[in-house]
Amino acid sequence: MGYAGCSMAGTSAQLGRQAAVAVAAEAGEAVQVEYPDHRWIAQSTWHELAGRFAADALQQYFRPRRDVLVASELVVYYRRGDNRAWLQPDVMVARGVPCRSGRSVYKLWQEGKAPDFVLEVASPSTASRDEGPKALEYAAIGVREYWRLDPNPARRLMERALQGYCWQAGRCEPVAVVGQGKNEMLRSEVLGLDLRAAGDDTMTFLVFRDPRTGQEFDGRLETAEQQRRLAEARAGAAREEANAAREEANVAKVRERAAREEARELKRQMRELTGQAPPKE
Repeated sequence: MGYAGCSMAGTSAQLGRQAAVAVAAEAGEAVQVEYPDHRWIAQSTWHELAGRFAADALQQYFRPRRDVLVASELVVYYRRGDNRAWLQPDVMVARGVPCRSGRSVYKLWQEGKAPDFVLEVASPSTASRDEGPKALEYAAIGVREYWRLDPNPARRLMERALQGYCWQAGRCEPVAVVGQGKNEMLRSEVLGLDLRAAGDDTMTFLVFRDPRTGQEFDGRLETAEQQRRLAEARAGAAREEANAAREEANVAKVRERAAREEARELKRQMRELTGQAPPKE
C-alpha cells in the first residue's frame, strides 16, 4: 500500500468512531430494510482462481473449528438501516463467529464483530481502490488484518505479489516477516499462519504454513486431489497392514493349537509305551 506507513492512523481511528456511533445509534431502528447479497463477477481467471484457492485452503484448515467463519465474496453490511454501506471481501475470516451454513450476508450488528482477516485479490479495475479507500473502510469497521495479492504472474498491479497490514493502536503497520531468502514468509497473527505468494507463469496464488508443524498447504484443486489420493493410499496401506497382522495372528493361533495337540498326542504315546496311567485331572 503505497500510501501506507502510518499516514492513515488518524483517519482510520476517526472513521472507526463514526462507524461505531452510527451502528449504535441505529441499533433500535424498527424500519425493515432489505440487505441483498450482491452478484460477484470475477475480473479474470487469475482473480477467480486465486481467491478460490485461498478460501478453500482456509476452509480446510479451520474445518475442525466450528467457531471460525471462512467465506468468499460474502457481502458485509456494517451500518444497520443503510443497505448502501457494504463491502465484499474476496476472502474473509471471522474468529469467534459460528460457521453455520445458510448465511447469505454478514451483518456486523448481528454477528457482533467485524471480520478479523480480509484478503483482496487485485484486478485492474479495483487495484487502486483496494490500495487506499477500501483499506480505510476495512480499518473503520474493525478489520484487524488487511491483505492484498496480485494474481498476475507478471506483477503488473502491485509492487510485491503479497502485502499484509495490521492495525495496532489506530496505526497501520506491515505484518511481521519471518524466515529469510526462499523461506521468507509473512506472518498473520490473526490466522496463526505464515503466508507467501507462489506460482508459475500461469498465475500467482497463496501458500500457507502452519508454524507449529512446518506443514505448507494451499487450496489448488490438484493439490487437494493429490492429498486426497495420498490419504486414501495411506488408509488402504493401513487396512492391508491390519488385515495381514490379523491373518498372521490367526495363523499363529492355529499353529499354537496344533502344537498343543501334537504335544498331547506325544504324551499319550509315551504313556502307552511305558504303561503309565494317565495323570489325574
